[in-house]
Amino acid sequence: MYPRPNLAQAAPLARDPAQALATRVVVVGLGYVGLPLAVALAGRFETIGLDIDARRIEELHAGHDRTGEIDRDRLESSALMLAADPDVCPPADFYIVTVPTPIDGANRPDLRLVEAASRTIARLLPAALVEGRVPVVVYESTVYPGVTEDVCAPILEAHSGLKCGRDFFLGYSPERINPGDREHTIDKITKVVSGQTPDVLDRVADLYASITSGGVFRARSIKAAEAAKVIENAQRDINIAFMNEIAQIFSRMDLSIWDVLAAARTKWNFLPFGPGLVGGHCIGVDPYYLSHRAEQLGLDPRVILAGRGINDGMAGWVAQRLHDARKGRPGTVLVLGLTFKENIPDLRNSKVADLVTALGRMGHAVTVHDPHADAEEARHEYGIPLVAEPFRRKYDLAVLAVPHREYLAMGAGALRALVKKGGTLADLKGELGAAADWTL
Repeated sequence: MYPRPNLAQAAPLARDPAQALATRVVVVGLGYVGLPLAVALAGRFETIGLDIDARRIEELHAGHDRTGEIDRDRLESSALMLAADPDVCPPADFYIVTVPTPIDGANRPDLRLVEAASRTIARLLPAALVEGRVPVVVYESTVYPGVTEDVCAPILEAHSGLKCGRDFFLGYSPERINPGDREHTIDKITKVVSGQTPDVLDRVADLYASITSGGVFRARSIKAAEAAKVIENAQRDINIAFMNEIAQIFSRMDLSIWDVLAAARTKWNFLPFGPGLVGGHCIGVDPYYLSHRAEQLGLDPRVILAGRGINDGMAGWVAQRLHDARKGRPGTVLVLGLTFKENIPDLRNSKVADLVTALGRMGHAVTVHDPHADAEEARHEYGIPLVAEPFRRKYDLAVLAVPHREYLAMGAGALRALVKKGGTLADLKGELGAAADWTL
């Protein structure tokens, strides 16, 4: 067994000949998706987790996962090996890519990280071939149909000098990690798998089937597996957009959407979506990958982009309604919660940040608190300072933006006590019921 690599070492790890033919896996990217996957695989196979963020590797060596997905005891007891330098990774049978695939400022797919990961893996493939392995590169990063074969494969060939389909092969298994979800974990969900050939599909299916009780679904093709991922999130985005649109309609009627939904949800086939700010790395991003590919094909993805337009504009709409509740008078505002959803530290694509920015532009003095978010990341990503102790004063407007458990434990009375006489307590998720002065 390979020891955990020392970050100070530049030399490759020594190989134990007795384990030369044991299945070996390298997981590239140890974020919300990669780390849980790598830990699960390390329970069955020799697994190396590779992340070029040396600080991330140092934290994991110390037993700390800043994403909160893997607790200290599980991390410290795992056989997972860690590396920040690709050169210390031994030859492997599987290279699994779990890096982010964001969008750029024009809402176009930004594939730079997955392309960089492909170049890194390409340099490692020849050694795997020399050792007698037949490497499979499996992508989990969310992409539009065709990226694995049409974008990544040429990069792998160009930087390895090898031939795809002969010297190495491709697979795709879309990630389904839901940050903070302790029920639908990697060891319980159904994994969609695909492979370049039937034999490769069998190998990829066997790998994932060994770590989940939910089984695997063999997609007919790599493109089908890629497409399944983007429509899963696009579907949710469109459904939430409908809820956000009717929330705006009902607000003109002085009608609570939460009262309407309470009645509508008694019907057995009514889908239980609700309105809100749609952030995070998946739902607010993936539809743009699908619409981008549709536009490349000369199509006009009207439904997808209409849903995105409504959801992207929701923070501004909420800010205007809150401003109106103050009769257009700027005041002091406390925003509770900045992460994209409750009880996690994930700040990626937070639409609460858009709300804070919009309120600031309207002249409000905004204070932001979040018990889960990293203050340095909040300042770096959004220029928003997090206040550690905001509860010692009163505000003209208090907004429960993200219902973290800490806020709900305070109770509606304590939250109302944060508001000045004549002020407004707003609740974006309908958690406070009649105790709130304003809800979506």
